[in-house]
Formats: sequence, structure tokens, C-alpha cells
Amino acid sequence: MRGDRRPDGPVKIGAPEPYRSTPIFDETTLPAGLRREHRTKVGVWGVIRVLEGRLRYRVLDPVSETILDAEHPGIVLPDQPHLVEPIGPVRMVVEFYDQEPQLASMGDCAIHV
Repeated sequence: MRGDRRPDGPVKIGAPEPYRSTPIFDETTLPAGLRREHRTKVGVWGVIRVLEGRLRYRVLDPVSETILDAEHPGIVLPDQPHLVEPIGPVRMVVEFYDQEPQLASMGDCAIHV
């Protein structure tokens, strides 16, 4: 992440970059904690990136269900309860941001079911 110093602190320039990412998970290594209800911390966004296969992404409040694939990442809002479920073989990673991520095609983030 690039930043310039200002009297009131660093100013971030350009698109936000993740400050942390999970390892790559597959359908057998995906932790049980991600398969049941969980949430990011307040002020933390997530981007679920499917590298191969498909993943069911359920948001519990407000209720919605989407299918994620390599062309359609999922956005996790701060403190939003959600869970994921593999649909067959899958490889995926989650990126964490301290500000809202800017994806190239936010309209193509997910397929609503």
C-alpha cells in the first residue's frame, strides 16, 4: 500500500490492497469455522476469491445466497454474518482489507440464487 504523509496522518493513494490473505483452501482443507456462521471484525472487509470450482456464499443478515466462481468474487462487509459451502472441488482464498475494496467490476461480484 502506498501512502503520503500529511499533518493529520498517512493518506492512502490508489486502490486499497489487502493487508492479509488466508492460505489457499480446497474443499477438504476449508476450515469448519468458515463453513458455519462467522463474521469479520468491525472495519474489516473481505473478498472471497475462488481460484477453481464454485462456492456457495450465504449472507445471513440481510439474507442472500450467491454462487462464487473465478469470474465472480464475493464481498464480505464488516461485521456481516455469513458462511461458505463448497460445491464440489474448489480452491479459494480470502483477502482482508481495512477499507472498502475496489474491484474492477463490482456489478459482476456474484451470481444471486
